[in-house]
Amino acid sequence: MSGLGLVLHPTRDVTEVVGIIERWAKRHHKTLIVREEDRHRVPSCVESVPAKQVAIRADALISIGGDGTMLGALRSAVLDPKPVLGVHLGRLGFLVEIEPPELPEALSRLLSKDFTIESHACLECDVCGDDVVAFNDIALVRQPGSGFVNLTLAIDGQQYGYYRCDAVVVSTPIGSTAYSYAAGGPLISPAADSVVITPSAPMAGISRSVVLSADEKIRLELQPESSAVVVEMDGLVFRDAATEGAVDISYRRNAGLVVRLDPLRYQERNQLKMSLLDLPFLPDQLSELLPKELLRRAQHELPPPC
Repeated sequence: MSGLGLVLHPTRDVTEVVGIIERWAKRHHKTLIVREEDRHRVPSCVESVPAKQVAIRADALISIGGDGTMLGALRSAVLDPKPVLGVHLGRLGFLVEIEPPELPEALSRLLSKDFTIESHACLECDVCGDDVVAFNDIALVRQPGSGFVNLTLAIDGQQYGYYRCDAVVVSTPIGSTAYSYAAGGPLISPAADSVVITPSAPMAGISRSVVLSADEKIRLELQPESSAVVVEMDGLVFRDAATEGAVDISYRRNAGLVVRLDPLRYQERNQLKMSLLDLPFLPDQLSELLPKELLRRAQHELPPPC
């Protein structure tokens, strides 16, 4: 392993974390690579290359941010998957595992190949002729004030039904904890090969989540009476005013490789985070209710609110 690619959160201060990595890389004679747009955010010794070259040139990627940054790192390497180590700078990440103080040991374990790989699937999507991938979900969302999303669902070429709702979310198993979950969808084990389609605020048509196998092909087609639709990929706007066309979606296994150093601890932390999502308390209110011992554990496991 000679080169590490850095994928930076677009707005957060990454100076401290990059400094830790830069000092480690200097001691171990490793090359650091970052995209040209981020060259002003890193030391001059970090090599800058065109964005599409980072994943190609690197042996592994270091994602510095939250889940959104991690998803971007996975997407950047989808044509040639590389191991991605997530360093936490977000609020409540479910994909990232490492806190900044743990980085030197984590990097040394990465170098010595003392880790396991968690393989992730993605959704390959043809959006009106444009190809995109999503590791969490792809969503068709109504523009505010413009009516409802009206579209039909076909599975393997057979018409299944229709939606009239605020949004339709198609998610992978890891994406089932995100937009789909907020819309009332089920939690799916990351070990499962499946796709979940969940409507948000359904008014008519299909009103429950549909769980499909990984081998079934999905087609969502806008109807003439539909409002203009925003197409989101992993929470990023891909198309902001679609009024016609279709989205074809298929499931691709082993599209992303996530580094896991302590899978059991990672799972326990995520269980704690999931349990906090359904509590109707602000973080400060929650801390007042917790026993002191549990509060110390929660403060250790979860970053402070921003």
